Amino acid sequence: MSPSQSHTQHAITLQGVSMSFGSALALRPTDLTVHRGEFLTLLGPSGSGKSTLLNLIAGAIAPTAGRILLDDRDITFTPPRDRGIGMVFQNYALMPHMTVFENVAYPLRVRGCSADEIRRKVHEALERVGLKGFEERKPRQMSGGQQQRVGIARCIVYSPAIIMMDEPLGALDKNLREQMQDEIKRLHTDLGTTFIYVTHDQEEALNMSDRICLMSVGEIAQLGTPDELYFAPQSRFVAEFIGESNLIEGSISGPGRMAAAAGGEFVLRDTTRAKGAAVTLMIRPERLHLLAEGETAPAGANLIEGRVAGTSFIGGMTRIQAEAGNGLVLTTKAISEHVSRRARPGTPVRLCWNPEDGVLLDR
Repeated sequence: MSPSQSHTQHAITLQGVSMSFGSALALRPTDLTVHRGEFLTLLGPSGSGKSTLLNLIAGAIAPTAGRILLDDRDITFTPPRDRGIGMVFQNYALMPHMTVFENVAYPLRVRGCSADEIRRKVHEALERVGLKGFEERKPRQMSGGQQQRVGIARCIVYSPAIIMMDEPLGALDKNLREQMQDEIKRLHTDLGTTFIYVTHDQEEALNMSDRICLMSVGEIAQLGTPDELYFAPQSRFVAEFIGESNLIEGSISGPGRMAAAAGGEFVLRDTTRAKGAAVTLMIRPERLHLLAEGETAPAGANLIEGRVAGTSFIGGMTRIQAEAGNGLVLTTKAISEHVSRRARPGTPVRLCWNPEDGVLLDR
């Protein structure tokens, strides 16, 4: 579901929710709205508060202060079993002595469903995750990816209002993790259910999410779409945590202009910062253009010269680092076949960028 679509109801609303463990503040007072049907990712480094936030919503712990609403119903102190929230864990949490069918059927049995209903719903859930025919296998007879699918089937079998996933792909290898990302995205589209997903993997978050809630030291650093966090970070932490960034230190030298500490003056998009204010200019490598020999920079673009310091071949793209003097090193990416000769170490290069692609951050 597109985050631009209007939502008639909020799946989850946090109002001033905080959490302390003794004298340690794990989550600062937080307001957060999760829209019905969206895929929201809680992203951040270890200790940032993302797992605390997940456990508060799931009901595993109660907040020190604030309220948690589910469809405008106060569930702050409602037991987890009564919240209608499904959970998928990183370690799968499958019962090894049970078959796949029995593992998936377990939530229905504890809810008192009839044998016919259990059989029908289990088969439907297994078919959704591509495990039809695996009913009689034990978890030990399955691969890690298949076990993860069993965990997902067990979660969706009772149609929870919200599905929460706590780093569910962390134990998988790269290829399987990418495959499971696609499957989880497809499942989200098919079910139309609200997903809240926890990860520390920025690429995973950018690939899967409608919105990302980036956490840092117990509070929300920025909440927005993947595009917004990547191309319009609101702080240096966001710029450095999400993807790769070029950071140029300097100060405001005049209206719409910046004097770089390493030398040179650059045009900025509109800024209200006062002359002399210390700032950092961020440009993503994709926005930094490597000029070909004889090519001129577009009118109004910022231009900087340097020499190739090193390259990294990453398939169809080549990552190029250029020394621009006074310790300033900039990174750009270009199509490999276009830069093979121009990317040799020591080769002079010219880089340019549109002022609109530079993001000004406070220092």
